[in-house]
Amino acid sequence: MQDQPYSRQIKGFAAPGFGSPHPARRLRGRPLLWGAGALAGLGFLGWLGLQVQPRPFPPAFPGPGVTRTVPLPAGLPGPVDRYYRQTYGERLPVITSAVITGRATLRPVPGGPTFPARFRFIHEAGRNYRHYIEATWFGLPLLRVNEAYLDGVSRQEMPRPLPSSTGDPKGAQAANLGLWSETLWMPAVYLTDHRVRWEAVDDTTALLRVPFGEAEETYVVRFDPVTGRPAMMEVMRYQNAADEAKTLWLNLTLSWAEFGGVTLPGKAAAHWLNQARPWAVFTAEQVTYNADVGEAVRGRGP
Repeated sequence: MQDQPYSRQIKGFAAPGFGSPHPARRLRGRPLLWGAGALAGLGFLGWLGLQVQPRPFPPAFPGPGVTRTVPLPAGLPGPVDRYYRQTYGERLPVITSAVITGRATLRPVPGGPTFPARFRFIHEAGRNYRHYIEATWFGLPLLRVNEAYLDGVSRQEMPRPLPSSTGDPKGAQAANLGLWSETLWMPAVYLTDHRVRWEAVDDTTALLRVPFGEAEETYVVRFDPVTGRPAMMEVMRYQNAADEAKTLWLNLTLSWAEFGGVTLPGKAAAHWLNQARPWAVFTAEQVTYNADVGEAVRGRGP
């Protein structure tokens, strides 16, 4: 019978260089494992916080609602006439203000994480607006955005490192288009505001001309051939204050919902053509009309 190696003769013992690694070698890799585990835990915690939806803002201050109507004008382009007749019938509500409240998902930085958010948009119809948005983590405010377009002047108050600005001409052009895009939650204004014009293109497309100071901006509005409702609004908009050229900006209606007996966008997305995905998706949960918003539209909070 051949002799067994000495390390095998003594159970539970292994000399350095035989069997198990030296204790110092076993300890050497543990900090790396601990670091990797900590990073994985932090990553999971960060991801988990982004799955928690914020509580909605309290209900908006009530307004008297629609108290006056006017006849639907004649001579509208085919898809425009079809949309308004199925939305309102023969008469249009006269809307002077609107407050749109809901929740959203936002990507403040292209390629960055998507944050749950809650929002309130306050409009003096066709004139002024203010946005208040809170991006959240575990339902708690992480980023607060206050931006407004008042009397033709834009104001953006963004958390650092995002840029803030006041009175920038390119910001005013972008804000003016934000105002008219969100008017889709009060679409009667596109017909009751004498500064707005529709022009025919074909059976499912029309041009929407909206004011911008003494000039005009033009949307291409594409209507769903089945539902007859606007599916997409396209317009050229400045993406950043430093840009020399405008970028195609798409407003997509992803779903529709009933608000006070009127079918309006339930979920809508804002998408720059040079980005792979929409940077924001807004889900409306409450729409209030004709409240006195003169003070609120010039305020700061929700």
